[in-house]
Amino acid sequence: MQTILAPALEHSPKALQAQSILKQCVHCGFCTATCPTYQLLGDELDGPRGRIYLIKEVLEGAQPTEKTQMHLDRCLTCRNCESTCPSGVDYHHLLDIGREMVDEAVPRPLPIRVVRALLKHGLISPWFDRFYRLGVWLRPLMPKVLKDKVQVPNSAGTLPTQHHTRQVLLLKGCVQNTMMPNVASSTARVLNAMGIQAVYAPEAGCCGALAWHLSDGEMAKAQMRNNIDAWWPFIERAHPIEAIVMNASGCGVMVHDYGHVLRDDPLYKDKARRVSELCEDLSVYLNRQMESISKLIDSEHANKIGSVVFHPPCTLQHGQQIKGVVESLLTRLGFDLCAPPKDAHLCCGSAGTYSVLQQALSSSLKARKISHLEHTGAGLILSANVGCISHLQSATPKPVLHWIEALDRVIKTH
Repeated sequence: MQTILAPALEHSPKALQAQSILKQCVHCGFCTATCPTYQLLGDELDGPRGRIYLIKEVLEGAQPTEKTQMHLDRCLTCRNCESTCPSGVDYHHLLDIGREMVDEAVPRPLPIRVVRALLKHGLISPWFDRFYRLGVWLRPLMPKVLKDKVQVPNSAGTLPTQHHTRQVLLLKGCVQNTMMPNVASSTARVLNAMGIQAVYAPEAGCCGALAWHLSDGEMAKAQMRNNIDAWWPFIERAHPIEAIVMNASGCGVMVHDYGHVLRDDPLYKDKARRVSELCEDLSVYLNRQMESISKLIDSEHANKIGSVVFHPPCTLQHGQQIKGVVESLLTRLGFDLCAPPKDAHLCCGSAGTYSVLQQALSSSLKARKISHLEHTGAGLILSANVGCISHLQSATPKPVLHWIEALDRVIKTH
């Protein structure tokens, strides 16, 4: 797609990058067919092709409006369109650039700015844990829309204390450690049973995804640099960690992008690229240890779990292009895994802060996803990202867990 940059943007690195991405697009429309928001709204501007045209117009000098901003905001950033695109259009990086440019030109109303600031700063605040626990205590008095966001966390259980020579880094994450502490402890227990120690860099914090997708690139980059500094001693030491293992696919897709985001930073570009290379989803890491882990499975416990169905987060199947790995892992380890639900490739509507900022669209996508998952007849729903798990659990009485929690239950050493 030919794009003639406005004179003021001819030397802008971001505009030039966007122009390069736009050249890949052939306007075929395959992306529209798999876009969740287009399926719901039927508006060309609420599909990838329409949003690409809006960004193209801005790059060529058109003045963006609140309507432009609205259509870009409605994108889930699920990246299903990238899985579909025959031309390999780097849509999510184009969208990042477009959103930032539009936000600079179109000031948001004060109430919206306040909500976005609370999300951006509140979810990573050291006070979040206290406020969430207060919310759990007050939950019976809350309206349903708030109850859906505040769910009683499972107990984390005991953490292993053994030291192992083989070690991997984990990231506790912003909200997962508060909302779902058992994910981290289950991960540590499974790894420990395999003779691998899960370690944390105390100074590491949010992966940067929250700020990045709320168009605050500088805040996100600062968080990325902080994590690189925290992890680097573990990477450089005499016996380095084997991998930076992610048990939240939303964090994983962001850390995989560190090398791209910081590619122009002379102090961090090489380290960022190395961190992205070391980043590995938990399912991929365990899949390479199949011989070791298969010996630890208690088949009797696996049978007691009953049938399960897996919901692959968009950040896993589209963002990281990890498809079928968790399903294969669970099947090979003896779980009774149901066939994929209808429209397994479509987003559940969680999408980070999307469920707060776009409640109507998010709720519609959630209802459709739950319907398809429940139709499988599975007694247990599994996923791989804190946002999806919390989002889906608010709409079904069936338990929704991280798949590593299910695996943790069937390890013989427990």
